[in-house]
Amino acid sequence: MALPFYNYYSHLQKDQKDQNQYRSSVWPGLFVSAHERHIKASSPSVVTALSSAVYGGGMIELDRIFNIYVDKHYRCDDPPRDIADLLSEWQEQQDQCAGLLTAVRLEHTAIQEYESDEFGLLCCTTAGVSNAARAGSARTVFDAAGNEMSNGTVSQKIGKVSASTYTPGTINIMLWMNGRMTAGAMVNAIQTAVEAKAAALADFGVADSENALTATGTTTDAIVLAVSQAEVNKPLISYAGTATVMGAAIGRLVYDTIMESLKAAQEWKERNNKQ
Repeated sequence: MALPFYNYYSHLQKDQKDQNQYRSSVWPGLFVSAHERHIKASSPSVVTALSSAVYGGGMIELDRIFNIYVDKHYRCDDPPRDIADLLSEWQEQQDQCAGLLTAVRLEHTAIQEYESDEFGLLCCTTAGVSNAARAGSARTVFDAAGNEMSNGTVSQKIGKVSASTYTPGTINIMLWMNGRMTAGAMVNAIQTAVEAKAAALADFGVADSENALTATGTTTDAIVLAVSQAEVNKPLISYAGTATVMGAAIGRLVYDTIMESLKAAQEWKERNNKQ
C-alpha cells in the first residue's frame, strides 16, 4: 500500500479505526498507526535498532518509533525536549523509543513491504525537500554551537543558534526488518538506504536549495533501522550492500517510498496552487 493514511488525513475519517492503522504482512504484530500529529510504528516486543533520530539516536533497544509533525517554521534549540514533552502528553513511555520530526503532511506517508525466505522488510517514509542539500558541495554550514559558517568563516552570530540550524523539511525513513542481522550489516543497510535516497532525489530532479546542484538529501534527514533478531530459523545476514537480496530490497523500498511521498506532495501543491 503506497499512502495508507491518505483518506484518514485528507477526508478526516477519524471515526473509522481501520483508516488509521496499517498492519504489517511481514512482521506479525507490527502496526503503523496515524494520529492527529504523528505516525507511530510499534512492535510487539523490544528490538535492536540503529538510529540517527533526534530523539533515541544511536544503537538502542526500542519497541516504538514516532514521526512527529511540526510546522515548517518550527524553531527550537532543544528538539529532544520537545519530543519528550509530546510523549508525556500522549501518555507514552519516554524510553525504548525513537522520535523523528517532520514538516511533511502526514497523509503523504508512504509504506511498502517485501518478504523473502530470509527476512521481512517494512519501509515507512515521509519526504520533504524544502531544505534539500548536496553532500560535498560548498554551502552554508553550522558548527556544533550553532554558529553559521560560510566559506570557512564564522559569522557574527556567536552564541546564537541560527534559524537554519534545524529545519524540519526532512526525509524520515523507518526500516523494520524481521530477521537477523549482524551489527556490521545494520550499518551496511543504512549505507544502502542512503544511496537509494540519493538516487531517488536525482531521478525526481531535486536540487540543493542554495547552489542548484543535484541534491543527495536534506540538511536534517533521519533514519531508523529496527531489527527483530528473533527469527531463529532465518539466516544471520552479514551483508546488506546493493548486490545482496537484503540490500536490493532496502534500495527498492526506500527509493519507491521516497518517490511516492514526493509525488503526493507535488500533486498536493499543484491542486492548491502552492509554490
